[in-house]
Amino acid sequence: MDLNLSDEQRLLRESAERFMAESYDADHRRKMANDPLGFSPMVWKQFAELGWLALPIAEEFGGLGGGPVEIGILMEAFGRGLVSEPYIATIVLGAALIEKCGSTAQKQASLPKIADGSFKLAFAHSERAARFDLAKVATSATKTAQGWRLEGSKIAVLDGHAADEIIVSAHLHDHHGPSGRLGLFLVPATAPGLALTDYPRLGGGRACNVELSGVQLPEDSLLGDGKDALPAVEWAVDRAMAALGAEAVGIMQTLLETTLDYTKIRKQFGRPLSANQVIRHRLAGMAIQVDEARSMALRAALNADSFPLERARAASGAKAKIGKCARFVGEQSIQLHGGMGVTEELEVGAYFKRLVAFDTLFGDSAHHYARHAQLARTA
Repeated sequence: MDLNLSDEQRLLRESAERFMAESYDADHRRKMANDPLGFSPMVWKQFAELGWLALPIAEEFGGLGGGPVEIGILMEAFGRGLVSEPYIATIVLGAALIEKCGSTAQKQASLPKIADGSFKLAFAHSERAARFDLAKVATSATKTAQGWRLEGSKIAVLDGHAADEIIVSAHLHDHHGPSGRLGLFLVPATAPGLALTDYPRLGGGRACNVELSGVQLPEDSLLGDGKDALPAVEWAVDRAMAALGAEAVGIMQTLLETTLDYTKIRKQFGRPLSANQVIRHRLAGMAIQVDEARSMALRAALNADSFPLERARAASGAKAKIGKCARFVGEQSIQLHGGMGVTEELEVGAYFKRLVAFDTLFGDSAHHYARHAQLARTA
């Protein structure tokens, strides 16, 4: 297997890293942290102009037809810059679900607008009692004469406050009662009966909790033809975990480089910290963990379109391993910076917070170690 990047992939990586270096400095990140929206609409527009929003969308709908590896390259650069724009919510989850489940009319109505940056999405699936179990959904969608009525609540909806529409998962109830199928619905952010509670996320960005109280939707708000959407949800979440893993790798690489530079200039007893053999061992341990995490993220991206069992094992393996690596690298970076590592003056603490948040998204390391073991027994 040739794991070298193609010319197009190298250009994508170089342009993304150059953009992060020029546009995402510490002042910008602090400004976004205090912004009620949590990200910059101007930067989002620049993402569209650079083609990053169109990257994974099919060419027939105004996209570039990129795959999970290209998304991983971009997300690693986003990790270096601690990007807070709703890329995971709108592109990796929202656009992917519409392309996977939607009808031709739904794709034509949404995907070109997503690609040009004028339309944002969010995905509301997690519920308080689910404990990372994607099949455990209590929200219901009841068939009515006019269409559908949604009842239920969702938690930890990434960037739901900024979305024009929210994709909501719900169990379908027809005239004969519960159907046993999961459906995905396009719910306008301004729909009556929809209430959002917005809050900042650890490490940057925002999320919200969603309450659906008798939300009335037309019949064509259901994505696709009413088949069970659970396999599509699992597929999209596995791809999102691969993308988040790549972002975590970018964060860890930045922490490694920052810590290495600091230990070269920080002197103790007249010698740089990096001259101490114990410090060198700890830096080497960090470098090993970063390389291991990068390999796992690449494996998850390469298997994102494989058979469901193989894809799920690669995604859970990456999430579990990268979560463990991220904890180690973050803690070592904080400790080697001394007390300054947790101050606002240095960005080490902000990067570490994002790594902590990564471990809780879509299931922590313990959950995915257990899922990986269960999938291995199934295989």
